[in-house]
Amino acid sequence: MKTLEIDYLGKKLSIETGRIAKQANASVIVTYGETVVMVNATATKERADMGFFPLTVMYQVKTYSQGRILGGFIKRERQPSEMETLISRMIDRPIRPLFAEGFSNETQVIATVLSYDEDSNPAIAAMLGASCALCISDIPYNTPIAGINVGRVNGEFVANLSHADLAESSELDLLMVAKEDAIVMVEAGAQELSEQDMLDALEWGHANIQPLIKLQKQFMKEVGKEEMEYEVPEIPEDVKKAVVKAADKGLKAALEIPTKMERYAAVDKVKAEVKEALVTEESGITSKMVSEVFGHRKAEIMREWILKKGKRVDGRAPTDIRPISCELGLLPRTHGSALFTRGETQAIVVTTLGTKDDEQMVEDPSGLYFKNFYLHYNFPPYSVGEVKRIGPPGRREIGHGNLAERGLRPMLPAKDNFPYTIRIVSEITESNGSSSMASVCGGSLSMMDAGVPMKSPVAGVAMGLVTEGKNYTVLSDILGDEDHVGDMDFKVVGTENGITALQMDIKIDGLSMKMLDDALMQARQGRLHILGEMAKAIGAARERLADTAPRFIQCKIPQTKIRDLIGPGGKVIKALQAETGTKIDIDDSGTVNIASSSQEAAEKALALIRELTLEVEIGATYEGEIKKIVDFGAFVEILPNTQGLVHVSEISVERVERVEDVLSEGQMVMVKAIGRDKRGKLKLSMKAVENAE
Repeated sequence: MKTLEIDYLGKKLSIETGRIAKQANASVIVTYGETVVMVNATATKERADMGFFPLTVMYQVKTYSQGRILGGFIKRERQPSEMETLISRMIDRPIRPLFAEGFSNETQVIATVLSYDEDSNPAIAAMLGASCALCISDIPYNTPIAGINVGRVNGEFVANLSHADLAESSELDLLMVAKEDAIVMVEAGAQELSEQDMLDALEWGHANIQPLIKLQKQFMKEVGKEEMEYEVPEIPEDVKKAVVKAADKGLKAALEIPTKMERYAAVDKVKAEVKEALVTEESGITSKMVSEVFGHRKAEIMREWILKKGKRVDGRAPTDIRPISCELGLLPRTHGSALFTRGETQAIVVTTLGTKDDEQMVEDPSGLYFKNFYLHYNFPPYSVGEVKRIGPPGRREIGHGNLAERGLRPMLPAKDNFPYTIRIVSEITESNGSSSMASVCGGSLSMMDAGVPMKSPVAGVAMGLVTEGKNYTVLSDILGDEDHVGDMDFKVVGTENGITALQMDIKIDGLSMKMLDDALMQARQGRLHILGEMAKAIGAARERLADTAPRFIQCKIPQTKIRDLIGPGGKVIKALQAETGTKIDIDDSGTVNIASSSQEAAEKALALIRELTLEVEIGATYEGEIKKIVDFGAFVEILPNTQGLVHVSEISVERVERVEDVLSEGQMVMVKAIGRDKRGKLKLSMKAVENAE
């Protein structure tokens, strides 16, 4: 058993191993403040020959970690929440490229939050635990990394703020992961931050990660295990040469074809011809060997063309953006729709406007809250010409949708001015590179088509990178092939004024600040170009909402009248909705939102609400109905649910002996509001009206 402890950013942080889960390859307990996360790393002994590295990362938050029981009918944790899925992806992406080359044993990293302290970010503790568990295990992974959540409040960078503080006071929410000498993963949302401000944040975060790297190195030195033996199948050099010789001429010609599906067909034909020529019992060359060497050679050719000739498979220069087409009002019955096409990537994006009833209820460790803006991303198999089983959204769909949602959210109008729930759905109909950025552009267009008064249009672009030694080339608007053979996928979302979202994944050891600077500045040029193309279709929100969209009328009523409007058991407000065909919502401040697809119905509901919630003005004259006769006067209802007493002395200028002699229940009378008694009860006078006449 071993424990190391440091003071990190004003809180105690410790890593422990050797006490719990000793049958895993390695297990650590990370304690940060009152957050406790257990991370276990396990790998099989045999190689899994799947054609990819079978790594699974799972981040899970137990509700007992917050001292509560799961809501709903099912009282146990089942499928991961969206938040757990997103954090699992954030842990997976930076560690995946850092395993030893050729290692392909099935590997699993499970991070379990045992104690949840929102002021001590569990995701950061889980990231640290995943890296540390792998580093001290016998799994071939020995590059310590760590994460930090960087915010900016009043121009100053701060680390690991709570979820609430990030939402309320920070103009930046940056989760970054780095090793000792380079950044390896970035995920950010921002309020139109400049490229330089984002670089400064990355540098600040990298510097503050270093104590965690140093802690892990010490831990590795004291308790690290000897690396396990693992098999890396080697293809003989003569086989490699034979495949390259047979494939090169045809492969290069096939890669010259700019259209994706035609290029893929030509490449597959060359591969089939090479297999037919080389795969025989006598040669000992297998189909699998040919496929592996062929794939490596294809990547080499593409990378060489980019680095040495500045040439891409579709003929573009490194900074070029593919042709863009924007169409609006595609679907007649939707509130807003757009078809965004960039090269061979295309998305139908639809905006739907709803009421408060359409808000999404979310229950996660930060508490129960409601979202009035959400974006759903769908990636059907036909978009890439494939046939696959269609199931619920996977990690990719959730991650891409979250990125697009995050990039658009800062440009939404204030809820007070536009009290709609907004749902965007992006249907990817073609894909050849960065469909998530097409979702951003299409989302911005469809919201403007729907009449959502966005602060500024938003666009996104995906950047790539190809490196060789110290030489590198940054690529704008990458293709699917370039993503596959390149070293980086860097998505930048923003307006003409600055960045609203960022996501970076790398496949090499890390990126220098110079590479990041070049990528961000080139991304800005691409983003401005795309915004210019979008502006040709629509430059700002339409002035009028779609006829099918709900209309909102907002009014304010006194807080003392909220109960009157709702009525016992909601009786009054339900009756109003039934009578007018509207949806009526009221909050604790007395703000009332009336929603209807008919302006006339909304105005009728408003008139009825005003009638129900009018307050009596002292000195004003009203006509009212006598509701009850008593010995000392009569109770008169002058407004709905508002009665006052006409004392016997205030009925007439002449003396009244018996109230029943001059008044009767149901009689309509004119009265004047003359004040309130010590208990706040309304006092009325018929005599005052008579005197005034």
